[in-house]
Amino acid sequence: MLYGCQSIFDQAYTPNVSPSDSPQTVEEVQKNDPRAQMGAREHPRIVASYGGEYKDAKTERLVARIAGALTAVSENPNQSFRITILNSPAINAFALPGGYLYVTRGLLALANDASEVAAVLSHEMGHVTANHGIERQKREEAEVIASRVVAEVLSSDLAGKQALARGKLRLAAFSRQQELQADAIGIRMLGEAGYDPYAAARFLDSMAAYARFSSADPDNDQSLDFLSSHPNSAQRVELARQHARNFGQEGSVGDRGRDYFLAGIDGLLYGDSPQEGYVRGQTFMHGGLGIRFDVPPDFRIDNKVEAVLATGPNEAAVRFDGVAAGDNNNLANYLTSGWVAGLQPDTVKETTINGLPAATARASAERWDFDVTVIRVGDQIFRFLTAVPKGSDTLESTADTLRNSFRKMTPAEIASLKPLRVRVITVGPSDTLASLANRMMGTDRKLDLFKLLNALPAGATVSPGQKMKIISE
Repeated sequence: MLYGCQSIFDQAYTPNVSPSDSPQTVEEVQKNDPRAQMGAREHPRIVASYGGEYKDAKTERLVARIAGALTAVSENPNQSFRITILNSPAINAFALPGGYLYVTRGLLALANDASEVAAVLSHEMGHVTANHGIERQKREEAEVIASRVVAEVLSSDLAGKQALARGKLRLAAFSRQQELQADAIGIRMLGEAGYDPYAAARFLDSMAAYARFSSADPDNDQSLDFLSSHPNSAQRVELARQHARNFGQEGSVGDRGRDYFLAGIDGLLYGDSPQEGYVRGQTFMHGGLGIRFDVPPDFRIDNKVEAVLATGPNEAAVRFDGVAAGDNNNLANYLTSGWVAGLQPDTVKETTINGLPAATARASAERWDFDVTVIRVGDQIFRFLTAVPKGSDTLESTADTLRNSFRKMTPAEIASLKPLRVRVITVGPSDTLASLANRMMGTDRKLDLFKLLNALPAGATVSPGQKMKIISE
């Protein structure tokens, strides 16, 4: 590409210049590559399941700059890459065969410099150049029959769905040996591209800290995030540091690219996008739908594309979604229409919730008890499914919290909803850690999140002139 640019300057100007009849686009380069065709088939599904593409010219230029530097030192110079920023607050990055790379805006918000993002991208490029995706596909084909059996036999059972989710995690994950191989390739690329090679170990530590911060139960979190498919063992971090030492001592080699990175993410959307609604502490609000509700104090809300999920202590879980009401005018009949397996018909009750028509029922399956609540708002039916282990005494109280807090939002509440964004600020002479953290929005753990997003260790202080990330409207 650079050679082509040079040749343009060498030519004398002629007024009849026209586009090439055979431009060297990514599609042209990859058209006969079966691996690229495999990635192309999966690409729309990946984008849809992560909330679509995140479109912001400044951030896209930043990621392209980082990826371009890495591509120049790739183990396979003929491999082209296409990078998509996903509109998701999850901390994730992954690759598909054929050079399809994905990074979420949530991961960009957590990173503190260009070298950390480069560490993630070079690791994923390592998977592509080592053809790990082809090997993984063979494992998927071998397990597809087992997955179908689980889906058919346990489809009505929460435990069955969890088994399926864990199966998908296993299939999404590369083997330990493949992960370590991608680490080695990635760190070599980092160093050769001129980035800080120690960024890989540094960012693994940041992601582990974020996982602990955001999990209601850190030891039992099944989130589909980067660390679920990229296990962060102490041994792996130490191996990453060993690879980095080939380039020199920590702190003395490589560029971190902090200033241009922070400029590139200033204003980045943080947390939930307006189209998916907002999580504010224990409250979920959706301005477009005009509804809101609370979860109990110890619960963590996870706002997914397909549903709002909440998890709490002792394996309690909540799923909330909405469907078009259609001809379902009688909510009691709707509850018993067959969409809930294990429903107990004698428990169906019609009621009102904050002036809205509603119905409730109980259901049971295997080792779980469920409360099912449906509420009609206009032409939508909103559904709460609360699950607890059989015999737990928390089902009623959890379901009551959801039901009693569900209501329509006022026009003033809807108008006041604004998305949160990453804002890069400069530390002033009178600023302290506490005063800066107090400017954070969207969390009741302001100091913890501020230190986490800025990778500040225990006992750290701030100095005038430093650039820091905060979260605000």
